[in-house]
Order: sequence, then structure tokens, then C-alpha cells
Amino acid sequence: MATLTPPSIETDEPASTHPTPSAGPKWAGALAGLTAGGAALAVGELAGATAAPKPGPVIAVSNRVINNAPEWFVDFGKSVFGLNDKIALIIGTVILSMIFAAVLGVLSVKRFAIGAGGIAAFGVIGFLAIGTDVQGGWGYGLIVSLVSVLAGISVLGLLLYRIPRAAPLAATPPSRTAPANPVPVATPEVERRTFLAWVATAAASVGALAFGARQLRSGAAVEEARSSVELQPLEGSEAIEAAVRTAEASDVAATPGISTVITPNDEFYLIDTATLTPQVDPANWSLTIKGMVDREVTYTYDDLLERSTTIAPVTLSCVSNSVGGNLVGNAIWQGVPLSELLEEAGVQEGGTQIKSESVDGWNCGFPTEAAFDGRTALVAVGMNGEPLPVDHGFPARLVVSGLYGYVSATKWLKEIVVTTWEDFDGFWIPRGWSKSGPVKTQSRIDVPRANTAIEPGLTAIGGVAWAPNTGITKVEVQVDEEPWIEATLGESLGVNAWRQWSTSWDFEPGTHRIRVRATDATGNTQTEVRTEPAPDGASGWHSIAIRA
Repeated sequence: MATLTPPSIETDEPASTHPTPSAGPKWAGALAGLTAGGAALAVGELAGATAAPKPGPVIAVSNRVINNAPEWFVDFGKSVFGLNDKIALIIGTVILSMIFAAVLGVLSVKRFAIGAGGIAAFGVIGFLAIGTDVQGGWGYGLIVSLVSVLAGISVLGLLLYRIPRAAPLAATPPSRTAPANPVPVATPEVERRTFLAWVATAAASVGALAFGARQLRSGAAVEEARSSVELQPLEGSEAIEAAVRTAEASDVAATPGISTVITPNDEFYLIDTATLTPQVDPANWSLTIKGMVDREVTYTYDDLLERSTTIAPVTLSCVSNSVGGNLVGNAIWQGVPLSELLEEAGVQEGGTQIKSESVDGWNCGFPTEAAFDGRTALVAVGMNGEPLPVDHGFPARLVVSGLYGYVSATKWLKEIVVTTWEDFDGFWIPRGWSKSGPVKTQSRIDVPRANTAIEPGLTAIGGVAWAPNTGITKVEVQVDEEPWIEATLGESLGVNAWRQWSTSWDFEPGTHRIRVRATDATGNTQTEVRTEPAPDGASGWHSIAIRA
């Protein structure tokens, strides 16, 4: 008896298929990349923080940008972000790194080697940046870069393994009575919520690492060392303190809203290129004077403390200060006269420039004669009766009256090199700023505030004026187009310190414009011609509008 077999059904598709699960959604890859990038950066910064004051990858890359950026880039950063330009640079570096990491994560969903290679490439960039950083080093940079890369690749692989993947579809054999109808036969390898939980856990770990790095870099150890420092007691300090008390008790100083005679340390302006405030242990610090000298000399912090017998009020101003700006302050500085230290080294004939360098590599230069012409020029260790604050250059910095900070006021001072005027240009000179930086005679209106409303009638007008090395002898005020009137000057703390001034005016209802100009002891009166800070400091009369 014959056996009947069912007729075959011809079809264009195979009887069954077993497709490979899809690689996973792109959003999950992006999250994995972001988290892995954050892990690499956080571990790198933590490794750097444990070796403070050495920089981590982000700080080192930011430093390289600052040191090598073209002039237009620097000007753009200052014009857009102002005093927050360094913070903006660091944030921008992190954002660009994270965007790159997210792209790597998306590409790694299909091929893990792409992400691993990209993270390794970023590690190489970090290694080069740290290796060439003054506070870094090649061996240290290699270790930091390796741990960063390993952390990033490990987190990327961990999260990619747990990415939720689309379920594969199996096809049922088609029949004559029913069309082919795909039916899911598998579930995702890891559910979306589980994946997100892994991401959240990893992200929290990254945040903890970043917080730990910040805490380690808080400078607690340096602050503890600073708090134990006792400045040399000075006989001259009593006379200065008495002069300050007299100035503070004057009618001019009593003008509401006027700048104080002495600027408190925590209100003194801060301008520098340091993306990371150097944390210098005074026990391991020293200052070396070398170059065109008869003998190279080195001083420890204790040496300078013992010899810090000079105290003087000096107004410092930043060359970036605009007319009427607040990048200026008056403090009482204590330290060792620079001339004494240079004389001990023996400046050779032809040594026409004093180059100074910070522990973070920043440098500047000013004429050698400025150390010997009678102005106040100190290797300062104290500010307003206490050791230099860390932000202001602890353990030692330069203070040179009459020169803008960009050519003289090196903080976290490491070495002084005597050289020629032609052989060296400081940090800002190739970036378009003048090589000579004498402070211009300036005055500022503190009260009333610009663009404010006041009550009609007699109103106080006041502010400060400064002309380091010469001193202020007269300040004049003009309201609208009325004749100039001479203001009352506050008590003088010396030619290097600013002077308060005040007057009053009977304002009628309406809008008014107030102008101020100062005259120094040489008879030079501020020019009306308004110029921008670049390349050698702003000039012009400070002018404000008010409404009565």
C-alpha cells in the first residue's frame, strides 16, 4: 500500500529564520558613552587631586589652551565671559569631551572597539597635556592617563553589555490558509529600567569621584600650614595703622557707599591665568634668583619671613580694568625689598629686565631699574596683617608699585631671573599687550551708583583716585555741563595708595551726568580721551548717568 506524503509548498522564504538581536537603541549607547566619559574624567581628576598640586586631565588641557590660544580667542573669552573666562574654558572642555564620549557610545553599540579606541585617543591627549604642564610631568601623566582610560573603557563595556536590545523575530511557516505572521520568541536581554539603574549607579559613582577630587583639591593642608604662619612684628606697622584709623575717621570716608580705605582680602580683585589655584606647601618651597647675577641665591620661606621687615600700603590695578572698573584694590603689604635680594645676588651690567615666574609657569618682566628707583618693590609674604591668602599668591608674590599686574605682580612666586630687555617677553606681550605697563592716573565714582534713581536735592558724590609712585593732589567733579568743582580729598596713606574723595551737589529733578577727573603730584590731569584697556591700560574720565 502506497504511503502518501503531503504535497510540498513552494515559497520564496526559508521555512524558519533565527535573526541576531539588534545592536540596541542609540539613546542607550549615548548614555553609556556619557557615563564612561564622565568616569574617565572623574578618575583622572581624582588621581590628579591625590598628587596635588599636580593637575588632572581637564585642568592640564585647559592650561594648554590658555598658553597656546591665539590673541583673538583670548579676547573673545574675556569679552563674552569676563572674569569667568577660565571657568567657562574648563566647563567648555568638559562639555566637548562629553559630547565626544556620547558619539563614541553610539558608535560602540555596534562595535565596541570604536569606543575603546576613542577613549584611548583622549587618554593620549591628556597624557601630552599633563606631560608638558609645568606642574605635571611625563611619568605622572602616564599613570593618570592610564587609570583614566581603563576606567572609561571598563564603564563603557559594562554598560554596553547591559543595553536593552530589541527582541529577535521568528517567522512561522506560511500556510495556504493564513499569511505569514511574525511572532516574538525572545525577550530583551536587559530591561530598559535595569539598564537605566546601572547608568544611574555608575553616574552616582562618577559624581562621588568628582566630589572627592574637589575636596582633595580644596587646599585644606595648605590652609592649615598658612594658618600656622606668624608674620614678623614691625615697628612701622603702628604708624600705618594709625594713619589708616585717621583716614577711616574722616568725613570723606563716612560717605555712604564709598570704597573703604583698605580693601579687605576677600574683596580684593582676583585676576590670573591659573585654572587651578596652586597649592604650595611653604615647607617645600623656595625662591631662586639667577640669570645675569654674580651668584645664584635661594631663599626658603622661613628666610623671607625672618626678613619681611618692610610694610607699605600699595594700590594694585589690573591692566584690564576699564574706566570706572573694580579691578583695583588698596592693601597693606609686608615683605622683603626686592632690591635687597637682588643686591645679594649681584646684578650684572646689562641685566635690564627682571623676569619672574610662578610655580604654574606664568611669567612676566619689568625693567630692573624699577627695583632700585625708590618705589615700593617687595617679595611680599603678608597682606593686610596676615599671611598672603592662597588665592593671592601664598607663600610669596611680587608687589611693585606703579606697574600693572600683568608685567609685575607674579603670584606663587618660584624664581626671579635677571636678563636683558630684548631677550624675554612675558606671557601677555606676544598676545598684544604693551611690554611697558605703568599704571595711569585714574579716578572712579563710587556713589551715586550709575543708572540709579536718587531723591532731588543735596546728594553726596564720592569715590577713589590713584596714581601710584606720584600720588593724587586734586580730584574734580562735573555735573552736566556746569563748571568743574574741586572735591575734598581723604587722608593720604602715601603716594602709592589710593585716596578717597567726596563732594555734594544739589540735584534738580531730571536726568544728570556726573564726571570725575584726577590730577597727580606731577601736575598731570587725566585725559578726556577714552581708550580701551588694550594694549596698555584704559584712559578717560569716568562718567555716570543718574535720575533725580
